[in-house]
This record gives sequence, structure tokens and C-alpha cells, in this order.
Amino acid sequence: GGGGGSRALSPRPCSRMTRRRLWRGAARLRSTLSAAPPTRVAALRQLVAEESPNLFAFAGGGGPSAGGAATSSSGAAALSERAVALAAAAGPVELDAAPLAASLDDRYGRRHTYLRISLTERCSLRCTYCMPADGVSLTDARRLLSAEELLRLAALFVRAGVDKIRLTGGEPTVRPDLAAVVGALDGLRPLGLRQIAMTTNGVALSRLLPSLHAAGLDKLNLSLDTLQRGRFLELTRRDALPKVLRAVDAALALGYTPLKLNCVVMRGVNEHEVDAFAALARARPIDVRFIEFMPFDDNDWSDSKLVPSAELLAALSQRQPGLRRLRTDAHDVARTYSWPGAEGSVSFISSMTEPFCGGCNRLRLTADGSLKVCLFGGSEISLRDAMREGASDAQLLSLVSSALGRKHARHAGLASPHDIARTKNRPMTTIGG
Repeated sequence: GGGGGSRALSPRPCSRMTRRRLWRGAARLRSTLSAAPPTRVAALRQLVAEESPNLFAFAGGGGPSAGGAATSSSGAAALSERAVALAAAAGPVELDAAPLAASLDDRYGRRHTYLRISLTERCSLRCTYCMPADGVSLTDARRLLSAEELLRLAALFVRAGVDKIRLTGGEPTVRPDLAAVVGALDGLRPLGLRQIAMTTNGVALSRLLPSLHAAGLDKLNLSLDTLQRGRFLELTRRDALPKVLRAVDAALALGYTPLKLNCVVMRGVNEHEVDAFAALARARPIDVRFIEFMPFDDNDWSDSKLVPSAELLAALSQRQPGLRRLRTDAHDVARTYSWPGAEGSVSFISSMTEPFCGGCNRLRLTADGSLKVCLFGGSEISLRDAMREGASDAQLLSLVSSALGRKHARHAGLASPHDIARTKNRPMTTIGG
């Protein structure tokens, strides 16, 4: 197939001085985020004045194009100034503050310590299993969370016990202030945040990754459903596979290992590429995650397209013997396997045929500020509306606790994939992957 091989990343040479300034600036950003707001803002403004190299100097092409962050040194300064504003909005970080009194437990004893935040409903691709052919109706910008509202909620969840945040979309890299958002989230680590992760389609990632890495991004998942250029175009309605492969190289070069590749497997579409993805995992420190096709609004789901994970695993084990199960975290949604001597691994996410709801620890915050306690449930609660009506932090957390109190044991109380498909929800791009 066209485009299946690895491609070398060829970034624009960056001077040693620029590199030192960028990393020094990121370190100073982290240290100032723990100060009281007036001190923090003053320190960050000084950082902007003194440490504003082009954040995208590592990547060729002069920085992001439309839909990415600013491309000039003035744009980098504007982005840093945005981080100032976000840091001020997040409020003071008190190292010895007790967690806010709120339970993130549901009635089944599951503690929810993982928050997935959708930064935007927009996406640079039009994947057939994610978005209707004619696109989606986007929420009016005034009804989306502002960056300050987003940071207030993130800080609130962290103080209540969330220790992992994943940024999703839509496509998070189309948001111009993405690096500033990551930098502001990085300032929540003294409150207990351990990890900042992101799921991306990778199209704009190679040119943005140095700034995101410097801002504090820890982990990466890339969505990639085919290694063939023609099929990529059919699936995503965009000819962007070379850019995604460059993003894979860039992420590995910056130490994002194991790099997770999310591959939605659909019968008659890409199930015959499983061996090619497995070969990639054996050769490089990549965890290829084969995901069962899931039903969402207007994504043309049918069980005839569903390839059960057990079928994939059995076929792959027969064709490439030696697969061994690896031990993973109790909350991991995937079952992970590898071969002796392999650089990476393959994982299977059996959302439809072998649900893992018993270990669910996830909450989802949509771009318009709605809280979803289950991916497949249509029920939501608007934290945006509550904030804008003057709710206190304690009142917001009470809403979260109430929503968790109504969470079902499995799949929003729906008995089968067909029931999920018939239930009104949202397109995946407006939920947040």
C-alpha cells in the first residue's frame, strides 16, 4: 500500500541558544504557576518579555498554518501572554490545601480519577466512523467553555481527586491556545495531577509537538486506521497520511514511548491491515490499539462491520505466533500483548463484545461544558450553565457527585450494541474521543 513505511522526520535546524531559551522558559513557567496570582502574573509577563523565541522553531515550514497556533515570534509572544491569562484564572495553587470535600465515587464503588476534556468540536479530518458525511452542526462559540472556565473546572476536578487529564476533540491541535492550555494544566501538578495526555489525529502534530512537550504534555495517542494512503483518503476524506507518519516519527524522537496508535477496525475496510500494524509494533516502541467499531449518532454503525477483538486476537496469534499477555493497570481499557524481543505491543479494546465497565474511572467534559459519566449514555449535565449562573465550587462538585450517583453499572444501562445504536447521543466528534 502507499505510505505504509516509516518516514524520517526532517525538522528545521534549531540553534542551541533557541533550544536553551525554550526549555528555560518552560521551566520558569512551571515554577511561577505555584505563586499567588499577582506574583504569578507579574513573573509570567516578565517571562514573555525575556523568553519568547518562536515556539515552533523545531519544525519546518515556519510554524503552523490555518487552524494551528501562531507562526511568528509575535504569535509566540501572544501565546505566552495567553498562558499568563490562563494561569491567573486558575487561582492560587496551595501546596498544603486539603482536597475539596466531594466524592468521585459512584454507587458501584468506582472512583473516577481520569478526566477527558474536549477542547473543541472542530476537526481537520472527516472520518467516516466519527462524523457524518455532511459534517456536524457546531455549537455557537458563545456556548463553548472559555479557556478560563475550562481551567476552573480542571482545577476543581484535580482538587477533588482526578490525577489524569486527557485532552481530546474534535481535534485538539486546531485550537490556537493549545500549548498555553497545556502549560496552565501543568501548574495543577502540586494539587495532585500526575499526567497530561492528548489524543490527536496527528495531522498538525509534528510542528506543534516541541511547544507541547515543553509545556508539559506527558503522553500521546494518535488515531491511525490505515497505513495505505488511498484508504486513508477514503476513511478521512483528507489526503494527510504523510503528515501523520511524520508525527509518529516526531513523537518517538521526543521520547513519547510507548506511543499509542488507536486503530478502529471495521470489517471490509481495514481488518486485513492488522498484520501490517503488528509488524510496526514489533519494530518500534509503539502500542497499536485495535478498537472495536462503536455506534454513535450518524456514523453508519452496523454489527456487520464489527470485528470482535477475540477474532482479531485469534487470527493474529495464528499468523504471528508467540503473543504473550502483558500486565497492565487495573483501569486500562485494553488487553495488551507482545512478542519476545519486540519493541512494542498490540492491544485490544473490546468495548462492544467484552465491556470493561467494571473498572471504569472516566469522566468526560465536552467542549460546551457538559459532563458525561458514560460514553454511550445520552444523559448529560451542563457545568457551563451552572458556572454562568454563579454556582460555587462546592455546588459544581455536588452536581458531579449527583451525576455519578446515577451512573449505570454498564453501557448506560443499555443491553446491547443495537440498543446503543438506537439511543440518541452525539456524534463522536462533539463528545470528545
